Order: sequence, then C-alpha cells, then structure tokens
Amino acid sequence: MERVMEVAETVRAHPAVHELELVGSRARGDHTEFSDWDFRVATDDFLSVAAGLPALVAPHEPLAAQWDRLSDYECYMLVISGPTKIDFIFRDVPRRWGSPWRVGPDTLAAVDAHFWDWTVWLVSKRAHGKRDLVRAELLKMSQYLLQPMGVDAVPADLGEAADRYLGARTKLERRYGLRVPRSLEREIRPLAR
Repeated sequence: MERVMEVAETVRAHPAVHELELVGSRARGDHTEFSDWDFRVATDDFLSVAAGLPALVAPHEPLAAQWDRLSDYECYMLVISGPTKIDFIFRDVPRRWGSPWRVGPDTLAAVDAHFWDWTVWLVSKRAHGKRDLVRAELLKMSQYLLQPMGVDAVPADLGEAADRYLGARTKLERRYGLRVPRSLEREIRPLAR
C-alpha cells in the first residue's frame, strides 16, 4: 500500500491535478488482495496531465504503463511489482474504444503489457466470484488481443488464456527476431492458474 500511495502522490503533485480520490472496491472496502487501486483524477487540463504521466510514474519503475484501449473514458493503467495494478481514471474525458491490436514487431511489447494488465485485473474479478464477467472479458480479450495474434479459440479460463497467449507470443517473437521482457509474465502468470 505504501508504494501505491507514493505513486498516487506523485500524480497528485502535477500542477494541473485538482483532486485525486481513491474509488472502487478499495475505497468501499470490499476488495480482494488482487484488486486494483482505482484513483479518480480531476483536472481541467487533461492534455497536460496526460503528457506528464509517463515521466511522473517512471521513477516508480512500473512493469507496464499504458492508456486503456477499451474504456469509455481515459484511464492510465500501471502494473508495479507485487504485482499491483493502479488505474488513474479520468471519468470526465470520454474516449472511443480502440480497434483490435495490429500485432507486429513494433507493437508486441505493448500487446504483452496489455495482456498481463488485463489478466491481473481478471484475477481480481475471479477472486470476487464474478464468473460471468470473466467469461465475457475472455471473449473480448479473444477478439481484441488473442485473435490478432493468431489464437482462434476463445479460452475457457485464465490459465488457458495465458497458455494460448504464450504460445502465440513465442511464435511471433521467433518471426520478428525479438524477445519481450518477462517481468510481467513472471509476476502475473502464476496468478492466472
């Protein structure tokens, strides 16, 4: 929790952030150990905050840092070692969903970050007993991330999603002659089982 609050205070210190409020299951007190930390960010200069976020959070050495491609509003998502997921939510800034990933040598690392971020979020939903939500999200994950990687079957559970993803990622790494970092995988894959 201390590391999470350090990250949050770093974001709160941005001169265009007027308010930073813990929301979601952590604020309500009905979280699990895997639940993410959701912070609502209030600002009247979203572009300034958005441009500054990567540099603000970099000293905290996130394993992944990215904008949510599949949200109705802007959300900057981090995963720090633990693994711990932190979301900075800009509910007043609407956005359109992104298209399914275009997988290539220039996007494979970002796809990897998205997969593991999504997986750790689904681990928390599974821990809450939200089976229908997990199934629906696995279908969405299949459409937006796994199918573009060449995985045609919708995984039945998180363990199968991780196995299929890793098989596809290995093939793509060979094809592109590259290797994405394994830090996210090492922290999150054991939780998917």
